[in-house]
Amino acid sequence: MKPLFTDAASPTARFITCVILSFLLISIDHRHQHLAAIRGALSVAVYPIQYLVALPMRIGDGLAENFKAREVLIADNERLRAENLMLRSHTVKFSALERENERLRKLLDSTADLREEVVVADTLSIEPGASSRQIVINRGARQGVYEGQPVADAFGIVGQVMQVGPFTSTVLLITDPRHALPVQINRSGVRAVANGEGEGDLLVLSFVPTNADIRVGDLVVCSGLGHQFPAGYPVGEVKSLDVEPGEPFAKIIVAPSAHIGRSREVLLVWPHQRGAAGAEAARQ
Repeated sequence: MKPLFTDAASPTARFITCVILSFLLISIDHRHQHLAAIRGALSVAVYPIQYLVALPMRIGDGLAENFKAREVLIADNERLRAENLMLRSHTVKFSALERENERLRKLLDSTADLREEVVVADTLSIEPGASSRQIVINRGARQGVYEGQPVADAFGIVGQVMQVGPFTSTVLLITDPRHALPVQINRSGVRAVANGEGEGDLLVLSFVPTNADIRVGDLVVCSGLGHQFPAGYPVGEVKSLDVEPGEPFAKIIVAPSAHIGRSREVLLVWPHQRGAAGAEAARQ
């Protein structure tokens, strides 16, 4: 038999009772702040739980920020390295241009000493050889170049043209054993013939008497004999002087003034008797 009354309240009644009590507590606390101490104690007790719950999110946010900052730093580093590389390349290029301008300025300044018609030519290649010394330049018969034509640079005599093509020419350097150049000592006026030594890019003065007035350090210049090379233009400097007992001639070694085999530009020289026609043709 089902009892008429029961002690257990229904869930709905319990819910309604809790809601009413909640509103009463909120109203009392709002007016009289009786539960402030309890609420503060509960917040202190719950804070560690709140901190632990929020910790993974904060760690995740921190890692994301660090990763993003690392990506930004890497990108900035790559950009700065690229800019630095470009600036360094520009600096190297500007330095090379500055050196080239200085070299060309010296080359053009040297034409005042030549007093002949001259034209600048570029060195295309250096012909290899065991003892031969030759270079190829970018001027030929179409530009008025001729065999035997003297070639110089900003510092001294380089050699003479030995073979002429339509657009290029081969120059025999003064250090080649086949080359002979009439010279004189600038200080004393002693004349000699400078031959290429072949090895070591040096010159040897031939048939110089042992009593000739020549010293180490003397400047050797073109004598102008034969009117093939410009008189007075530097050839080299006396490097050593050896006199063997009983020998009629001294052995004199000369270091060339010209940058033999190292000049990127050389000067083709037209002596006065050749006129300006050849030089004008070479400039075109």
